[in-house]
Amino acid sequence: MRIHFQWSPGFSVESFCAGVSLHSHTLHSREPLDFFYRAAKHSWLVRTLLRQVEQRYEAVQGAHLDLARGWWTPPLAPLDAYNLESDQIKAMGLSPLVSLTDHDNIEAPTSLQAVDATRKIPVSIEWTVPIRDTFFHLGVHNLPPLRSRSIVSRMQEITAKPKAAALKEMFAALHASPGTLVVLNHPMWDEKGVGADAHRAALLDLLGQCGECIHAIELNGLRPWDENRQAILLGHTWSKPVVSGGDRHALEPNVMLNLTNTTNFAEFATQIRSGHSDVLVGSRYREGHVARIIQDVVDVLSTYQNHGLGWREWPDRVFYMLEDEKIQSLSQIWGTRPPAPVAVFTGCMHLAGRAPWRQALRTATWRPEHVVL
Repeated sequence: MRIHFQWSPGFSVESFCAGVSLHSHTLHSREPLDFFYRAAKHSWLVRTLLRQVEQRYEAVQGAHLDLARGWWTPPLAPLDAYNLESDQIKAMGLSPLVSLTDHDNIEAPTSLQAVDATRKIPVSIEWTVPIRDTFFHLGVHNLPPLRSRSIVSRMQEITAKPKAAALKEMFAALHASPGTLVVLNHPMWDEKGVGADAHRAALLDLLGQCGECIHAIELNGLRPWDENRQAILLGHTWSKPVVSGGDRHALEPNVMLNLTNTTNFAEFATQIRSGHSDVLVGSRYREGHVARIIQDVVDVLSTYQNHGLGWREWPDRVFYMLEDEKIQSLSQIWGTRPPAPVAVFTGCMHLAGRAPWRQALRTATWRPEHVVL
């Protein structure tokens, strides 16, 4: 296993023939909204916005707002997402292998398999696996196409009603498929907010139960380097290679890639499962975690005139399940009058997306990521 830094003197990709993009999302991915509850504990601005949204919802709907019933969707259609990742790799002089992994569904890759130019894309998914009081995300790449629907249906059942025996059985079945690659995504991120000790206990529980069927640990392009260093140590401890995972949700292509001399995804999966991995950390990663997250927020809140499903504005892309189980977008719930603080915030983000302000924002938030193995 080797980690390459794009900014290292003398680094070149000439000894490789292909680049692999793992872990990125399309408009089919449902991204949970309840992270706002955790963010509100640390930010006055988020608390204020959340309080205004709750008051507006209760006034309009006559019910309490529960963000666990809501989600947002990334802006890019499957083909746009594929081309964004593929073009970056081609610009490096490499052949692209792109795996799109939406949360708990495979609509993006299965739709692209109907297009001649993308027919060979692997059927992949980011699977939510509940463990104890939290959950982990597994990148499951290159499912057997003829059985992918039934496999995903079983995954969804396990996510909804987790049982240890069923979980082990599913991991064993994935491991038995030689061209399938199972990656533990951002393993050190306490995404649920259960606390470091509880998160680590759940992580060790997952690895203890199913570790022999997990093939690699992810280095995540949207997580800080201190956390990624812990992921590297976790890989060493459990004798697993690390692989790249850009975790792209908006317009920045994956900042981490794998480099390989294999010619298709099944061969690449076999290479990783044998313990051989070459990870490329792109130069953009050094721009700093905060600056890149802010830019992603700007991109997510932008207007997309040619959105694949016609959801041009960001409230069109945020959804909530009402008490009667009906699903509506924020545009339908709010109409043309969003809560004033929300309108002000999004207006500021739209302004920040314009060229002069974009550069000023990058300068103001500049804090280079200290990347040392």
